[in-house]
Amino acid sequence: MADSLIVERQGLEVFGYHGAYEEEQASGQVFLFDVQLDVGDRGADDDLAGAVDYTEVAAAIRELSDARRFDLLEALASATADELFERFRPRRLRLRIRKRPAGLPVEFSAVTVERPSPARESAWCSELPSSAAQV
Repeated sequence: MADSLIVERQGLEVFGYHGAYEEEQASGQVFLFDVQLDVGDRGADDDLAGAVDYTEVAAAIRELSDARRFDLLEALASATADELFERFRPRRLRLRIRKRPAGLPVEFSAVTVERPSPARESAWCSELPSSAAQV
């Protein structure tokens, strides 16, 4: 059985102007990104050329956050997951984005996206009986 290596970035701080409220959009705030990418055995051979570079993952997240403004964490998380799949082709991805909520007495608000790669998901769906795939 092949290895399943998980590349992780926990607590990546990215300043952005995302949010549904005017004050969030005007002042901006820090968002914390926690990322797990199942990269199979890429990197197990100690060759950076075939591995997923942590610094490139962080750069991709920052680039997306800087390029677009999102009202909702859900939309930011979904777009970030799409970008990470496109650039790094993981088997699976888990992404959590946290922020200090405006006016709420809680430590943070967060959204988590978990999904298999689009290729794996479509392969799994094609193996289901046609009645199950339509549910």
